[in-house]
Amino acid sequence: MLHALTVILATQLGGEFLTRALALPIPGPVLGMVALTIAFAAFPKLREAMRPVAQGILGHLSLLFVPAGVGVIGNLQALKGMGLGLTLAILVSTALAITAAALTFALVARLTGATDD
Repeated sequence: MLHALTVILATQLGGEFLTRALALPIPGPVLGMVALTIAFAAFPKLREAMRPVAQGILGHLSLLFVPAGVGVIGNLQALKGMGLGLTLAILVSTALAITAAALTFALVARLTGATDD
């Protein structure tokens, strides 16, 4: 388990280092995730060794939302005057995300030749 966590954090650190060293417009963790995906494709044993840890992290992913929730609750005074704007932003962004997902799904279905059954 420690080895797998070290690999995850090392690829994130490597991505962060490359992003800052080369002034790339990509977040370091994203670059690290791409590197980890390439490593998984190149080394299937690494993928299998990482699977239990990755499933454990995904199983407790909701814990990562706790700091965001605490931040919102801690700043309720500052957010009170922004209620209408926040509500509007959440509703519009949700509608746009659903629309984008539906259009993408329809495009992929058309490109792959899927039919309605």
